[in-house]
Amino acid sequence: MKEVNACIITIGDELLIGQTIDTNSAFIAQELNKIGIWVKRRVAIGDNKEEILNTLTEASKENEVIIITGGLGPTADDITKPTLCEYFHSKITIDEGALQNVKDIFSKLNKPLTGRNLKQAEVPDNCTVLPNLRGTAPGMWFEKDNVFYVSLPGVPNEMKGLMQNSVAPKLKDSLELPAVVHRTLLTSGIGESTIADVLEDFERDLPGHIKLAYLPSYGMVRLRLTGRGSDKEMVDQEVSVQFEKMKPLVAEWMVADSDISLQQAVSNLLKKLGKTVATAESCTGGYIAHLITSKAGSSAIFNGSIVSYSNKVKENVLGVKEETIRNFGAVSEQTVKEMVQGVLSCIDSDYALATSGIMGPDGGSVEKPVGMVWIAVGNKNNVKAAQYKFRYDRTRNIEMTAQAALTMLRGFILEQETLKD
Repeated sequence: MKEVNACIITIGDELLIGQTIDTNSAFIAQELNKIGIWVKRRVAIGDNKEEILNTLTEASKENEVIIITGGLGPTADDITKPTLCEYFHSKITIDEGALQNVKDIFSKLNKPLTGRNLKQAEVPDNCTVLPNLRGTAPGMWFEKDNVFYVSLPGVPNEMKGLMQNSVAPKLKDSLELPAVVHRTLLTSGIGESTIADVLEDFERDLPGHIKLAYLPSYGMVRLRLTGRGSDKEMVDQEVSVQFEKMKPLVAEWMVADSDISLQQAVSNLLKKLGKTVATAESCTGGYIAHLITSKAGSSAIFNGSIVSYSNKVKENVLGVKEETIRNFGAVSEQTVKEMVQGVLSCIDSDYALATSGIMGPDGGSVEKPVGMVWIAVGNKNNVKAAQYKFRYDRTRNIEMTAQAALTMLRGFILEQETLKD
């Protein structure tokens, strides 16, 4: 079946200078992929009319769908609408539905409505207006020479609403789309190149319409099988067969057989067992607690955290002995083990983890360099600790520590629950 390709164009000088991070492209790509549209190109350009016109012309040569975000605001630097008028040989008009939406929003907010705000209801006269239920700038749909163009506001929340409620359904109705099926599993504790060696024969023997992708991140590797074809049910069945063949090959390192995060895998395990966890964090500053609680329903498995950044908090709250820190230091096996025992006493939980390390860029020594971390996991009967040495900047060292701690915790829980059987 013919592949349907798309180009995503994000507009705004703020994107080019790094003042704003482009998260819109990733979301749009995911939504397009769900309905069988393959994103062939993603482009960021500034608020420049000629750049926009040239990019639209080039993108239309090899894509059936072009999604544009940004430049729809009421200020002079927002030039997307007049540029689209030039490209589609149209003129600006007022859309009554969009105008009423602007008035309703400002009325609800009890804010004065200015002429500049009313300009949000202006659209090219040959577009199909897509109502924006989350903001004032409507989406706009165009068709030209068998290519579908969609212009969306750059505000992520508004773009997401339009993409899910209007754009994706309309594209599905307008195009004959192939079936795209993904199956993903998460591994931890093995590098990308090593796991590629393990799967070399499996990958070589895959059918031509099923591909294996390696997606590494912070000590983890996601393995994604993607199948494409005309019959979704058949493709889904074929991908499932290959996925089941792959799982035992990586069982030693597999954390989850679905596309979820490591923290979600740990949470799912705790929910399944009916157990709880608490954290005592020094160098990670509560980041692990944040990861665990970022998903709804975490209260079922997470009881609390103590961010013991200073030695005084380690001693006075967690009960770490003064002589332990004096003799071994805050970044030591002995300290993190006592932190686990302390948080289990303070916060009644089945399991706990603790972190202490030197995240950088300063604070290291020859004996304890930047990136050195001690992590402990345990319950009221047993505590284990391990040392890690990371070599990155502060942010990534914290993220790597969190990943290592959650991996250790998961392994410890599985080990302890196995001993009960």
